[in-house]
Amino acid sequence: MTETRLPVRRALLSVSDKTGLIELGRALAAQGAELLSTGGSAKALREAGLTVRDVSDHTGFPEILDGRVKTLVPQVHGGILGRRDLPAHVSQMNEHGIAPIDLVCVNLYPFAATVASGAGDEDCIENIDIGGPAMIRAAAKNFAHVVILTDPHQYEGLIRGLEQGGTVLSERRAYAGSAYAHTAAYDSMIARWFATQAGELLPPVLTLSGERRELLRYGENPHQKAAFYRDGNTRPGIATARQVQGKALSYNNINDTNAAFEAVAEFEAPSVVIVKHANPCGVASAETMEQAWIAALRCDPVSAFGGIVALNGTLDAATAQRISTIFTEVIVAPDADEKAIAILSRKKNLRLLLTGGMPDPAAEGLDFRSVAGGFLAQSRDAGCVNEADLHVVTKRAPTLQEMKDLLFAFRVAKHVKSNAVIYAKNGATVGIGAGQMSRVDSARIAARKSEDAAQEAGENKPLTAGSVAASDAFFPFADGLESVVAAGAVAVIQPGGSIRDQEVIDAADAAGIAMVFTGMRHFRH
Repeated sequence: MTETRLPVRRALLSVSDKTGLIELGRALAAQGAELLSTGGSAKALREAGLTVRDVSDHTGFPEILDGRVKTLVPQVHGGILGRRDLPAHVSQMNEHGIAPIDLVCVNLYPFAATVASGAGDEDCIENIDIGGPAMIRAAAKNFAHVVILTDPHQYEGLIRGLEQGGTVLSERRAYAGSAYAHTAAYDSMIARWFATQAGELLPPVLTLSGERRELLRYGENPHQKAAFYRDGNTRPGIATARQVQGKALSYNNINDTNAAFEAVAEFEAPSVVIVKHANPCGVASAETMEQAWIAALRCDPVSAFGGIVALNGTLDAATAQRISTIFTEVIVAPDADEKAIAILSRKKNLRLLLTGGMPDPAAEGLDFRSVAGGFLAQSRDAGCVNEADLHVVTKRAPTLQEMKDLLFAFRVAKHVKSNAVIYAKNGATVGIGAGQMSRVDSARIAARKSEDAAQEAGENKPLTAGSVAASDAFFPFADGLESVVAAGAVAVIQPGGSIRDQEVIDAADAAGIAMVFTGMRHFRH
């Protein structure tokens, strides 16, 4: 059944983002529509040679209060909200001289951009749009008779419809849904700003919004649907990255790449993190990026196959050449030189993402997790332990090199699923045990993987020999400590806080190793 098309006889155009405005205005004028407009929109349309009527002339009411009130009048809202199919509405509109408005094109004051610019409170408040959301919501409510446009990307489809005689109900309904999402997201940004100004990280009502960046082929598994949304946060990372090459990212690619990039941001020296299934399988810091890659890969070359590689500095040609020798799903870095990009271009399916910067690991923010009937929100784990925070609890204190490796290993542990035990040596992981129900199992798995890596490298002893070990949470019993000692660890870093801490300290002293407490736990579930 063919849907009835409604022509547009009168359109109100008042936009902050003027992209495509002239083309839209010309298309409307070509169909005989009267153009109403305000301020800069009216000026732009006139300069393009179009005939425009100021809203103040249409309403007979001038703009007042520095433009705060210009469309909040019955001649505008009555023209938008009046139902053309109700004789009483039509009669009242005629009685009060209210002309119907068939199309409203509005996008809102740039509140988010104003906040991002560092503007003061007064400028931010003046960029809270009032008349715009009111018109958008009015037009969307009356979608049976009125078209509402809020995004320049909608103009092309609207213009095609005009050329065929007007819009159909299904199109207007879709535009209305987008309009309410637009105002909801706008109000959400404003609410978050007020909460931030009040110092409320977790306000009584938490509003969230996201703009869909792309539909994904599927979620974690092929039977799941998925999409990738941006929330407007400018934190450098996967959401802000430019994809230089490679096929489309999958749900798991995005999740793993984010995990890798957040982990590598913890380190100042040239560093590489290799991630597989959201867990690091190799992490290293070195004097050069190439050296960091070699050391990170050495930890677990088997798991690195098909992994995600993150760098905290510019990807150079030498490092790109080495990475290209194994199958890699994604490489993410703040930048890459032209020679590196040329080398990787030979790997057509390899995704290369450049973020333009590194995220601040200490920056405040929120993490979310859904549960039945709601969701959990918590502040991001921005905790970072430095040498001054450590408390030596054993008779032997760590050496200078051991202390550096302990701090390195504990930063890695922050990004490994609990229970996590990390072995490290000379600024590189040499064994990673992740996500086990028992901390002893994590310690043993990491040690076994280090033996496998040693065999792969042609060495006759485990990589963990002479290493340090980090635990993301305290050892509840001495058996976990004894497991890392058996693997060859000579120093341990852990939060402490168990009722059996003394038992664990005694075991460390008996083994002649050094141990420090951080006082900070890094559970990651």
